[in-house]
Amino acid sequence: MLRSLNYLLITGLLLIMSTLAHANEIWIDVRTADEFNAGHLEGAAHIPYEEIAARISEVTTDKDATIHLYCRSGNRSGIAQQTLQAMGFKNAVNEGGYEALLQQQAK
Repeated sequence: MLRSLNYLLITGLLLIMSTLAHANEIWIDVRTADEFNAGHLEGAAHIPYEEIAARISEVTTDKDATIHLYCRSGNRSGIAQQTLQAMGFKNAVNEGGYEALLQQQAK
């Protein structure tokens, strides 16, 4: 009984720690609403690149969070990355195009 309780406790703690490690990882699709509605990465927030400065606080105010940005080709996500970096977000990452990300996930 005690052994199984310890196992459950340790498993629960590991799950909590794993969740916290990924809590500061955010994915944002910066394409248009039509593009987003046609398909997007699971869990990604939608903020068009031209609205990123005004709306980033809807997703996070943590300037240390890792923010993964993507669009169709990487151009708009690059603009969004530059905008966020200028605002002090240290870990904004341009992940490139949606289709390429889908292919990476399929591997």
